[in-house]
Amino acid sequence: MAKTQLNVRVDEATAEAARERALQRGVSMNRYIEELVLKDAGEVGQTFVEAASDFMKQYERVFAEEFGLEPGGAEGAADPTHHKGLPGTT
Repeated sequence: MAKTQLNVRVDEATAEAARERALQRGVSMNRYIEELVLKDAGEVGQTFVEAASDFMKQYERVFAEEFGLEPGGAEGAADPTHHKGLPGTT
């Protein structure tokens, strides 16, 4: 994969902390920063998935009523061919 160069300005204490952590982990500064960003992006993604799951649990009955499904999933649908309001359906 092609790499892109970034220039980042931080105070000396932050720079030293990053150097020390990279050294402790036995990785380059570049790899350490890359790992931090990937970890952060993964946590954000996980937070989104958890929030979406909580939302769907909270409003499950509303969705079930709107789309003619039994609460708990599509397998309990009264009419599995009914797709009222779903994009791309007739």
